[in-house]
Amino acid sequence: MLVFAAITPHTPLLIPTIGKENLKAMQATGTAMKRVAEDFYLSAPETVIVISSHATQYTDAFAINLHETYSIDFKDFGDLSTSRSLEPDLETITLIQRAMRGAHIPLTLDSASSLDYGTGVPLTYLLEKSPHVQVVPLSHAGLTSRDHVRFGNILKDVIDASKKRIAIIASGDLAHSITSDSPLGFRPEGEAYDHRVVEAVKNHSLSSLLSLDEETVSKSGQCLHEQLLILLGILEKTQTRPKVISYEHPFGVGYLVAEFHLTDL
Repeated sequence: MLVFAAITPHTPLLIPTIGKENLKAMQATGTAMKRVAEDFYLSAPETVIVISSHATQYTDAFAINLHETYSIDFKDFGDLSTSRSLEPDLETITLIQRAMRGAHIPLTLDSASSLDYGTGVPLTYLLEKSPHVQVVPLSHAGLTSRDHVRFGNILKDVIDASKKRIAIIASGDLAHSITSDSPLGFRPEGEAYDHRVVEAVKNHSLSSLLSLDEETVSKSGQCLHEQLLILLGILEKTQTRPKVISYEHPFGVGYLVAEFHLTDL
């Protein structure tokens, strides 16, 4: 059963040993992440599915990283002290694979011991008080928006049929083009994209996301769109109380932290 659903940024600056003085500029995001971690703990999940845009991706298939154990570290960002070992949820991964095969949705399995930072950053927060939660690392595909929604629909069927308490996290950052200091410089599509997404989350509006034109999505430089489509596909027929906890763009990149409180629990 689904017990928790949230959207988190995945900038490594959220890791204190990496962000250091930059954390002051993104205090709202850091505070929001701690709140999400507390709510995650209170929901008592046994498994967390993390959808990341920085895991291995394929143009024609979704992917799950299946390995005997996983590790999280941030050595690539100069942090040699933060690390964690995690266990996969083999049962849930098997059920997802079978369900997607039955629905003729392309899904492939990868095997890597080290998790990407898009998965690692939110899990560093979420598992601080919940260290024994098992993990399903998932990546989106280069398929259509409707394909991602349908993938979410089928994934929800798997979650609903499971006796396990399952959490879902859409991990990614919004536009990288909001100000002149942004990684992509200023583009009007960046601000437009972030505004539209924040409103879509507030209103739990899948149709609003689906109606976004491709040029705005592409030029904004975001890395969260497909994860949101999967998440809202999972929640499409679920009664929720969405809550945007924080949104800011201190470095010209949009950081959104939000929860979908499940009202039918």
